[in-house]
Amino acid sequence: MPEKPDGDGRHRSSLDPVPYRVVVCRDCCCGTSKVTGVDHAAQIERLRAAVPVRISDCLDACDQANVVVVRPSAAGRAAGARPVWLGLVNDPDATEDIAAWVRAGGPGVAPLPDILGLYVFTPPRRRATG
Repeated sequence: MPEKPDGDGRHRSSLDPVPYRVVVCRDCCCGTSKVTGVDHAAQIERLRAAVPVRISDCLDACDQANVVVVRPSAAGRAAGARPVWLGLVNDPDATEDIAAWVRAGGPGVAPLPDILGLYVFTPPRRRATG
């Protein structure tokens, strides 16, 4: 099966429909000292232990730092699920809840845990440039 390098230098199968299940913002606010009391490296490490993770530049939701986006699997997309945006993910327990939900199937497959419902927000619309 052919492989393609991804943004982290890892390889993935070209047949893998969702190379990343979780996108974590790490730019101007998320993942920086502006969000105090959070072990940002440990958060990434814990999520990566559960699921493929992509680190993103700014997702334009700085007021919700730290932002984590959970993408549905192929089965979740087939069920009509869309990515779930979670904000203010600044607690190790929230990171554990996200990891457990994704391992259980995530959007469209496993119900969103009530506690994670407190973190859900509607992402900002990106402005068209040009």
